[in-house]
Amino acid sequence: MAVVFDQPPLWRRAAPMLRGFDGPLAFAIFLLCGLGLLTMYSSGYDHGTRFVDHARNMLIAGFILFVVAQVPPQRLMRVAVPLYTVGVALLIAVALFGLTKKGARRWLNVGVVIQPSEIMKIAMPLMLAWWFQKREGALRAVDFLAAGVLLAVPVGLIMKQPDLGTALLVLASGVSVIFFAGLSWRLVVPPVVLGVAAIGALVFFGDDWCAEGVRWPILHDYQQQRICTLLDPTRDPLGKGFHIIQGMIAIGSGGLTGKGFMQGTQTHLEFVPERTTDFIFAAFGEEFGLLGALLLIAGFIALVLRALVIAAQAPTLFTRLLAGAIAVMFFSYAFVNMGMVSGILPVVGVPLPFISYGGTAMVTLGLALGMLMSISRAKRLVQS
Repeated sequence: MAVVFDQPPLWRRAAPMLRGFDGPLAFAIFLLCGLGLLTMYSSGYDHGTRFVDHARNMLIAGFILFVVAQVPPQRLMRVAVPLYTVGVALLIAVALFGLTKKGARRWLNVGVVIQPSEIMKIAMPLMLAWWFQKREGALRAVDFLAAGVLLAVPVGLIMKQPDLGTALLVLASGVSVIFFAGLSWRLVVPPVVLGVAAIGALVFFGDDWCAEGVRWPILHDYQQQRICTLLDPTRDPLGKGFHIIQGMIAIGSGGLTGKGFMQGTQTHLEFVPERTTDFIFAAFGEEFGLLGALLLIAGFIALVLRALVIAAQAPTLFTRLLAGAIAVMFFSYAFVNMGMVSGILPVVGVPLPFISYGGTAMVTLGLALGMLMSISRAKRLVQS
């Protein structure tokens, strides 16, 4: 006698994989992706296949997000040490025999050309979250010192390339994990006060310190020039200060409501440099104005706040630290990019998440959001 089994429809089979996904987080992601596609179509329609490639990169990042979201946080812990070890080894390889482009040695040819510093944006918070999870309940001062060493090694190697933008992002994610793990305020306040004092002194004595022939220790010459140009872009309006000046002109010319979709004159007349990558916020501000910029900022605020809520509700120390670090990473991305385009921070190579063109950065974002979704999903499934 033949037995016939009814096969459930595809949507019923896919339902368990979609169950538990975080709705508010997904909404913020879709909002930012929509704004990113809209901006890329306008700023990159005459830039070859930028729009099509940007959409493809988003689909790849979305697939990575979906796959990583299926991985329980306990399994994410298992890859922390191997991923960190591989990342540091690749950074050492870059220092020894990496590829040099435009005076920077940041790439490595392993059959395909990769940028190992991107790995550390994910590996660093994973490693430090794993470190503090293993020492939960018995934290000592030496544990925080060891965490500082784990952070200093990759940051130092990345700065040596030199790549100040990526080094700042890795440093921000690592410091956030150490802070969330319970670092005493007595150790946090002095560096903050020192930093504020240094910024004040730089503004007050900027003319003397940026005079011709004066060289600063630690920083490379080009990094010193970026800071001096930030203080006074008119020092070199057609050279070092060109990016900042044109970015501010484009944003300011947008006014309240902007010039309209695909109507940005500064952008399409090639005054805004790197208009599809680092300076795409200038193109966005020109065409959509202050109201559009506020909507974009609101999207990032919603994403960061939701990530912090996920961190606060996470069940283990590892997941709390990891989710908190991802929230800080996205805040740092957006704040540094918008700040440098608006002329309040030095120009560094930091893309604007979802908006700027870039395949490697988009994959990194997909990984980070996938881990965040995994943390939220695991908690929701346990509750249900």
